[in-house]
Parts: sequence; structure tokens; C-alpha cells
Amino acid sequence: MKLWVNGEERAVEAVADIAGLVAALGLDSRKVAVERNLEIVPRSTYSATALAEGDRIEIVHFIGGG
Repeated sequence: MKLWVNGEERAVEAVADIAGLVAALGLDSRKVAVERNLEIVPRSTYSATALAEGDRIEIVHFIGGG
């Protein structure tokens, strides 16, 4: 399946939902915010939010510091 992730087209396989995509990218789901097709996805629904061909995903990483 092809997705747009942070503005770049990517081919991903064996990824069915947001939780799977975040894991496949090696990210900690507790430290990112995800938007799918211009809608913010609540962290509690990552595993219930299915991906479809051509979805546009934006992932923002939280960085601590001061």
C-alpha cells in the first residue's frame, strides 16, 4: 500500500492501522501525535484507525527539554 507520510510517498506492507505504522517506523507511540487526512487521531484509537491506499499521514515527535 502507498501512503504519504510527512509529505513523502512511502510503500508499506503488513501495516493495517496507525499503531502498526508507528511501530513499523520505529517510533514510540507515547511521544508522537498523528494526523490522518487532516484529522488528528487520538492516541487511544491508533489500533482502531485503519489505513487505506493514498492516506496522508503527518507524524509529529515530541521532544523534551527546556
